Amino acid sequence: MNDLIAVLTQLTGTAAEMWQQAFAVFLRIGAVAALMPGFGEQSVPQRVRLGVALAFTAVVAPSVDVPVLTLGGYGAEVVAGLALGLGLRLLVMALQTAAAMVAQASSLSQLLGGAGEPQPAIGHLLTLGGIAVAMAAGLHLRLVEFLVLSYRAMPAGTLPDAGMLAEWGVAQVAHAFWLAFALAAPFVAGSLIYNVALGVINRAMPQLMVAMIGAPALSLGAMAMLAIVVPLALALWVAALNGWLADPFG
Repeated sequence: MNDLIAVLTQLTGTAAEMWQQAFAVFLRIGAVAALMPGFGEQSVPQRVRLGVALAFTAVVAPSVDVPVLTLGGYGAEVVAGLALGLGLRLLVMALQTAAAMVAQASSLSQLLGGAGEPQPAIGHLLTLGGIAVAMAAGLHLRLVEFLVLSYRAMPAGTLPDAGMLAEWGVAQVAHAFWLAFALAAPFVAGSLIYNVALGVINRAMPQLMVAMIGAPALSLGAMAMLAIVVPLALALWVAALNGWLADPFG
């Protein structure tokens, strides 16, 4: 009887330790899941996002070694998850910023109107398209690898250094704006050439109403560029996303 009680006591202690470790993993993954592309969008119901966080926790927890943490360690896990999640969200915001540049450079800002976050309609088109391509390319697998490897760069229970975290965050913002401009560069360049040509035509023939001719031409050119450039831009964005997931601190 005493041996049975000892075994049960040992199993109870092991189970409690496992639950504490799983809870620590859930804190980090829950913070990341609230901001990750696709799974953390505002259009996704909160119950679904909670289920996604629990599913990722069930996959990641057996693959990492998390010690029993104190209250401060649990707080450090939330901070680490929020930092990693914000890095992921900046990549989605880069796609939305590129769409805002495209809408500013063309006359298609009200085409294919959508709902959700306030942004140009092209932003919904590019954002949903990019997330769909990333999902088809195995985004869930890349996220699992990213979450497992994050414990090497940011050990469990260790609060990230504030200076290094701030420097890393500034670099992520700069990278997001660079990526946004790279995606929107063909439209910005095309708009510049178009407006310069329109100005030359207006100077050569002042009596011609260039606005009546230029507006349909701009719409047609923007739609043609969307058909040609968007697949390449989405492929570039997915490659950038996968590269960031493979080395977020590079």
